[in-house]
Amino acid sequence: AAILTFDGVGEWATASIGIGRGNKISIERQLSFPHSLGLLYSAFTQYCGFRVNSGEYKLMGLAPYGEARYVELIRERLLDLHEDGSFEMDLRFFDYLGGRSMTNKRFHDLFGGPPREPEGEITQRERDLARSIQEVTEEVVLQMARHAASLTGQRRACLAGGVALNCVANGRLWREGPFDELWIQPAAGDAGGAIGAALYGWYQVVDRPRHANGRHDLIQGAALGPRFEGDEISAWLSEEGLPHSRLSSTERAPRIAALIATGNIVGHFEGRMEFGPRALGQRSILGDPRDPGLQSRMNLKIKYRESFRPFAPAVLLEHANDWFDLDMESPYMMVTAQVSSGRRHDPGPHSPTDLTAWVNQRRSDVPAVTHVDGSARVQTVSADRAPAFHAVLAAFEHLTGCPVLVNTSMNVRGEPIVCTPEDAYRCF
Repeated sequence: AAILTFDGVGEWATASIGIGRGNKISIERQLSFPHSLGLLYSAFTQYCGFRVNSGEYKLMGLAPYGEARYVELIRERLLDLHEDGSFEMDLRFFDYLGGRSMTNKRFHDLFGGPPREPEGEITQRERDLARSIQEVTEEVVLQMARHAASLTGQRRACLAGGVALNCVANGRLWREGPFDELWIQPAAGDAGGAIGAALYGWYQVVDRPRHANGRHDLIQGAALGPRFEGDEISAWLSEEGLPHSRLSSTERAPRIAALIATGNIVGHFEGRMEFGPRALGQRSILGDPRDPGLQSRMNLKIKYRESFRPFAPAVLLEHANDWFDLDMESPYMMVTAQVSSGRRHDPGPHSPTDLTAWVNQRRSDVPAVTHVDGSARVQTVSADRAPAFHAVLAAFEHLTGCPVLVNTSMNVRGEPIVCTPEDAYRCF
């Protein structure tokens, strides 16, 4: 496979193209600091009033509400993009080399004023900036991918780096790019370096044999974290004097599905914790995607975060293509796809200033996971990768005819995903 990384910065590399054969990888091309797609995106993240290294998801979620009216300005003034996907940034507009901010007054003047204050009102400018930098990012990723395919001659690609968490860019690369298959590291940001270091030592240095079955990766659905058995959880609950009941394996999935189908939101703590920034059913908050008001309710009252941010659907793999324009597995929630046309509705006119009302319009059979542009960040769930979560989805489908659930990480704003039973109860 070809290997592509897009990042803020590693040691000095900010992007690279490599090739993997057997148990060895080699790096063929490299883009170096200070020219960085990740830092460019983070500069706009901070300018739009969000925190660097955590607010990039928000900028991506905000983009569909805006117009791409700054794309040419970014291309002409900030970025000199070459045919092979490499680029130089005009560093006169940025302050991250020596200052305390990502951008400077020259950048602010270019885009019409000072940065948005954190928690301040989101204006049309921020929405348009988000849309514009998202489109530029996608173009850079596509350019680099085309060059990587040409350079390596490969029809498959593995992606990593923080920018590889941009599922909208990944979705466009999957639809328009040169590769037949994509695999994206589920912990594609800095945390993934732990896996990279271990595997590099095992294969590249010690030269251990590597066996691939051509079907599945060996990362075990990213369920690499701690597990807590039923007796351990029950003992802790009893010690704390907390009410609880114990379900058999056959009772569990139908009980959860019935709770969700009758309007409840469920904290789902099961098996080993996920490695990476996405909850994949082991440390998740689950809800009914058919409820048009669920997105705002979960955002504002449960997650304590901005109402415009979309939630992701988990869908039974065997029904994914019936509900989404997706003909590949997406076990790590790493690509966006459109909701199938047969499931879409005309939402009618919207208020361009009231983002909460806009996002709450019913635009599909699963409005709680359908973004304003008709897209969704899809997780496909298979019985062999995630049997317990698959059983919950199957039970919900049996009750309702809908094989989809809202799946968001079990945490509140500003906190990490829960790990232990104590974390989960406190968050609940």
